[in-house]
Amino acid sequence: MSRKFNFGYLIYGCWLFCSIMPILTLNGFAEDYLKINLTKELKKGNFLIGLKQYLGSSNDSFSEKQNIIFSTKNNPLKLHSSNGLVHKSKKINIIFKEIPLKTPFTLQRFVFGPFASYESAQNEANNLKKQGYEALIAYPNNWEVWIPFSEDLPNKNLNYKLFKKSYKSKIIPFVVSEYSQKKLQGPIYISSSEEIKINDINYGKKFYLAKDSYGTWTLIQKIKFDDYLEGVLPYEIGSNSPFEALKAQAVIARTWALFNSQRFNIDKYHLCTTTQCQVYKPPKTQYKNVNKAIKDTTNLIISYKNKPINTFYHGSNGGISASASESWKIEDYFYLNPFIDGSNSLKNTFKIPIENDDELDKFLDFVDEPFYGNYHSLFRWKKIRSSEIIQNRLIKNQLIENKSDLMDLNIIDRGPSGRVTKLEIKLRNFKKPIVLVKDDIRRILSFLPSNLFTINKLNDNLWIFKGGGFGHGVGLSQSGAIEMAELGFTYEQILNHYYQGTKIMKIEISSQ
Repeated sequence: MSRKFNFGYLIYGCWLFCSIMPILTLNGFAEDYLKINLTKELKKGNFLIGLKQYLGSSNDSFSEKQNIIFSTKNNPLKLHSSNGLVHKSKKINIIFKEIPLKTPFTLQRFVFGPFASYESAQNEANNLKKQGYEALIAYPNNWEVWIPFSEDLPNKNLNYKLFKKSYKSKIIPFVVSEYSQKKLQGPIYISSSEEIKINDINYGKKFYLAKDSYGTWTLIQKIKFDDYLEGVLPYEIGSNSPFEALKAQAVIARTWALFNSQRFNIDKYHLCTTTQCQVYKPPKTQYKNVNKAIKDTTNLIISYKNKPINTFYHGSNGGISASASESWKIEDYFYLNPFIDGSNSLKNTFKIPIENDDELDKFLDFVDEPFYGNYHSLFRWKKIRSSEIIQNRLIKNQLIENKSDLMDLNIIDRGPSGRVTKLEIKLRNFKKPIVLVKDDIRRILSFLPSNLFTINKLNDNLWIFKGGGFGHGVGLSQSGAIEMAELGFTYEQILNHYYQGTKIMKIEISSQ
């Protein structure tokens, strides 16, 4: 049974705001729309999605000719720039130019990372805040934590580096017409009453161009919650999934987006479009069941103690769910616990914790009775890799400079679900072994589908990793949810199965 949810509980996560450049008052429209307020947008039922980041940079693949073209078929586009410029047309061409600075400047900061996940970066940021530092989470290429430069160096035991860069120019957008080029100042708001094509692809009706924290620009889409989900469900669980599984995915995707809406506060948007958030693409096709699943669950989220939960989900848990602290350097959640993902008889066959290789091998080899989601292509897997490939991964991630004989791989610790939480790599001529922890294991050894595995040495050069599942294993298993739906479980039952002790609530959207 649904209960009303006060949006005030949700906004507790929205912190980390960057300063916004002074805005000239054009009219009431500019006052309302040119100030990017992430908290207010959530209250109104809108997400701000970073569609394309790093625009204007040398490696910008979206605007290869350093320009973006917005176009409509019938109704005009409206562009409002923070420097007072208003432009209306059915076609708006924006170019990016690198303009020399009259007064070059140098930027310095202390940087922690890279981190394999936002969760681990957030944990580091929270630890630094407890020590009195002003910590910001950023994503220039990987997740990092920044603290301002000062002569008072951070604790030497902390793993950080000094970032120092001199700037002699900055990237500035211009709107180009047949006879002129006019300078723009962010944030820039572009809208129309009809679908807008951007570089000949339909995206939506409302967009921002905003400057990011790296000297480049981001194209941001403003979109209603449920319209956003239409671009998530087909790519996260698949449009052909059973209806109850689609409804479960709609609820968890909405809840996840709300809980995690602070990820990119430093760059003035809520979420990205990749697996660092939820995969989102502007829908090119309307799927009847997807749209109905979203409509039937409109504004429903999962809550624990009247607050939205962190609805982690993944492709396959390999038959056993993981706790959050097994996958990331974070504290556990009460509603995410390790359990055997199958019938009661399976739960009686295997006990948690799974503590060693022998116990995990028995679990991985068990075929007498199916687990939920055992049809997934990576429910069980084997990966044979050479010592050279493993060393190449270490070099690429700057853990070693040159190749050295790989002597041994040792699993030091496992979590309650049997997932590897510490992996030791011994190399010849290295006094100390390299130890990979939790999500860094899959970040460094990216050929591993999950952390649920055993290791055996085939010979001096080859190693076999035998494992199960695809992804971190925390929360809902999409393959498990699909099978449960096929067996007749409702979406409420599926959600209660994966997020134990939680409730479904309805959020209230502000009309203001």
